[in-house]
Amino acid sequence: MLFIEYPKCSKCKKAKKWLDDNKINYTDRHIKDDNPTYEELREWHLKSGLPIKRFFNTSGLLYKSMNLKEKLPAMCEDEQLKLLSEDGMLVKRPILISDNFVLVGFKETEWQNAFATE
Repeated sequence: MLFIEYPKCSKCKKAKKWLDDNKINYTDRHIKDDNPTYEELREWHLKSGLPIKRFFNTSGLLYKSMNLKEKLPAMCEDEQLKLLSEDGMLVKRPILISDNFVLVGFKETEWQNAFATE
């Protein structure tokens, strides 16, 4: 399992603690140092079944400074994936990737449900 995080992010810290408390093995990856590639993001997006907008860190400073709330609706999915692959700070985190699912953001009940069916 791959755990994509920004170490200073409080949600990432909570998610990591949840994984550790539940004795779930994972490989850690710092999103700023090793930004997801276009290909990875495309694969995770398809696997997740989520709308592409869920992969954007809409509360982040970069998202706001780029005025993406107004720009994203006019962009095609391919353009949005390219934009996400340019800077890890645009990507919602944490992201947990397993063989069977992709979880974006940390909502404990979502994570529990995903592992209950694993």
